[in-house]
Amino acid sequence: MSLSVFDLFKIGVGPSSSHTVGPMWAAYRFLDELRQAGVFAQTKEVKAALFGSLAMTGQGHATDTAVLLGLMGERPDLTDPDQIQQRIEQLRQSQTLQLGGEHSIPFDEASHLQFMFGQSLPKHPNAMQLRAFDEAGIQLYQQTYYSVGGGFVLSEPETENAGDDRLRRDDDVPYPFRNAAELLQQCKTHGLSIAALVMENEKTWRSPEQYRTEVLQIWQVMDACIRRGCRETGVLPGGLNLKRRAAKLYTELTERPEAGFKDQLTVMDWVNLYAMAVNEENAAGGRVVTAPTNGAAGVIPAVLAYYDRFVPHSNEQGIITFLTVAAAIGMLYKRNASISAAEVGCQGEIGVACSMAAGALCAAMGGSNEQIENAAEIGMEHNLGLTCDPIKGLVQVPCIERNTMGAIKAINAARLALRGTGEHHVSLDSVIETMRQTGVDMQDKYKETATGGLAVNVVNC
Repeated sequence: MSLSVFDLFKIGVGPSSSHTVGPMWAAYRFLDELRQAGVFAQTKEVKAALFGSLAMTGQGHATDTAVLLGLMGERPDLTDPDQIQQRIEQLRQSQTLQLGGEHSIPFDEASHLQFMFGQSLPKHPNAMQLRAFDEAGIQLYQQTYYSVGGGFVLSEPETENAGDDRLRRDDDVPYPFRNAAELLQQCKTHGLSIAALVMENEKTWRSPEQYRTEVLQIWQVMDACIRRGCRETGVLPGGLNLKRRAAKLYTELTERPEAGFKDQLTVMDWVNLYAMAVNEENAAGGRVVTAPTNGAAGVIPAVLAYYDRFVPHSNEQGIITFLTVAAAIGMLYKRNASISAAEVGCQGEIGVACSMAAGALCAAMGGSNEQIENAAEIGMEHNLGLTCDPIKGLVQVPCIERNTMGAIKAINAARLALRGTGEHHVSLDSVIETMRQTGVDMQDKYKETATGGLAVNVVNC
């Protein structure tokens, strides 16, 4: 398959791409499939069942809310985050679901939306089944979906066909690549930078002007998320009673700007702020960009904001280069390993985001293709084995601070690579394969199930 930049960067809502964005898309797709099967109007009852990680941490990740919104006909990229809670409360009080926003059906959440704790389906840890029935209780249609990370959703038939039929084939683009070695070779053969090669591939689906506009829109949503996160105060939802910290840090940094002249590392505080602001917004269910996931959504915006605000001579083209190269690196992980913490632990989220951001910053600062590959490799090499053990199943602890650490690591990785020639002992392809193997070996309790690590060793009340 050939991926687009906009497969890696999707506009959605928090707190999780695999547990919120993916399930909402799955439920939305289910409605389309009911219509295609000619049974939508006959549907008088819908039942949903969540398995594996979707069951174990689904309540903390608002998976139930996402499924309900999807069944109402809401899309993650278009739904209004400020209206979500009101709509869910109306459904729960009335016990009535507006299916696809078109007709009402009875909906008792306790019996119609089930968390199948301790049960998994074989093809992926994030699985859900949806079934539709007529007035007599006869099943009209059923489908199983897998939320495979980053908001990607595969139906059962698509997994049997070894991929999503709707994704592009390699021969659709002029410069296909399956791994980093092929990417570098294609660039060398055709005399292109990584960013230029990916943008040539994007011409298959959109004009250069449209690509530029859509990439800058991704940055605008990221930047707006940072700015809103710097304003909002209060306690994050979910029961941990975790106070937002970004607004206080922003005030401290802006009220005493002279302090930056005394401490040369103040720029780190700003990078921490950007990442924290995004992930507090994500934890609160705000609008974010999967980058490549929601749990790691703060790393790339934080590093890009660092480039935009602190790197001399930063410009709009540099922002486009940054996001294009970040996506190219993300494509390699998506294709050859995983970007799902439920599958490989947090190395597949924060680790991948760090790798993407490192290579992207290196590119935006003028690094060669070889230096970019080196930066991306450094970014992942030092995140290998990173577990996903969210306390109470919430994308808060350790997730928010982990994004700040991923952003700082990415900047350092880019700087290390820029100081080198691009030559290094461990290739990006080798570290991606190592990450995949490490994820396979990792125990399930460290894969977004909240049954190991910090999730059980820290009191969450």
